[in-house]
Amino acid sequence: MTQLTLIPAIDLKDGRCVRLTQGRFEDETVYGDDPVVMAKRWVSEGTQWLHLVNLDGSLGHEKANRAAIEAIVALSLAKIQLGGGIRTLTAIETWLDAGVDRLILGTLVCEDPRLVEKACAQFPGRLAASLDSVGSRLRIRGWLADGGQDVLTVAATLKDLGLSLVIHTDVERDGTQLGPNLPLAAEVARLSGLPTLVAGGVAGPQDLEALKNLAAPGIIGAISGRALYEGALSLAQARLILGN
Repeated sequence: MTQLTLIPAIDLKDGRCVRLTQGRFEDETVYGDDPVVMAKRWVSEGTQWLHLVNLDGSLGHEKANRAAIEAIVALSLAKIQLGGGIRTLTAIETWLDAGVDRLILGTLVCEDPRLVEKACAQFPGRLAASLDSVGSRLRIRGWLADGGQDVLTVAATLKDLGLSLVIHTDVERDGTQLGPNLPLAAEVARLSGLPTLVAGGVAGPQDLEALKNLAAPGIIGAISGRALYEGALSLAQARLILGN
């Protein structure tokens, strides 16, 4: 049976730790002014990975939050996966050279899969895909644009591009604590043939129990933000439920 894990999310906007509801930038909750302090908190509670999202970067502001991200990477306390606005080979090279362990590509997977394939060949095992959908339709560019494709159709292409992992987020559930879309995530895992993390809607221990009971091949865990920040779930509880 696959070992499941829960990874805490740190979403950065204007240098702060925030969570959005359904990806709406005008609907934010601020959980801290210092992302480094937040990173230290999750590491002190036992996480081995941190999921960083550069929300400003997803809107095209490439240099936004760079200092905070680099400071977290410099701590060398946990492995880092980073997404948000990484849409060129130069950006990929820059972040990997800065010490990020894994980069998450979303828009680029939809708009330029050949470039993704080239980057995967250059940096094997270090690039992941983020498939973010409303229903079955992909959302790109900070979730503000329709990706023009079906999430399951794109999922089936990912392994051939050389990507090492996929994250599926149900946009309509993200930040709502309504529970993740496990059936769709399981289909993404099946069609992609890649290790898959579930994101969007994790509300508490019951969702991790459901994830464990799903026992879907390829599903390796979940990402959580609001539930952890608001105390509805803890990393200690997650380890007890998921057995790690």
